Amino acid sequence: MEDEKNIQIEGNKSLGDVVIANEVLAIIAGIAATEVEGVHSMDGGWSGQFISKLGIKDLARGVKVQVRDGEVKVDLSLNMEYGYAIPKVSDLVQDKVSASINNMTGLNVSEVNIRISGVVDKENE
Repeated sequence: MEDEKNIQIEGNKSLGDVVIANEVLAIIAGIAATEVEGVHSMDGGWSGQFISKLGIKDLARGVKVQVRDGEVKVDLSLNMEYGYAIPKVSDLVQDKVSASINNMTGLNVSEVNIRISGVVDKENE
């Protein structure tokens, strides 16, 4: 089955439909991930670096979301702060992203995959 680009959620059908764009799920995931202590930033590759140099804040940078059959799969690319335990921070990120998407949309998150793209030493930034 093809990935869904917009997700219709349950709501008060008598008043109309509620549809959430995939981009919204990516933004929720990106914000949730960066709120976890030890996460420095999301990594969007060279295009994300170019966008941030222009002063544009891309809240979905480094996030890929797929929705199939009502299940959400999230892939994150993160830059960690030096000195934090990667497994511990990754567990916290997975929990926070899953809970945030579920709480805000009612959708179930089946996977939160994390790729650590870099480590940043905040003292030498």
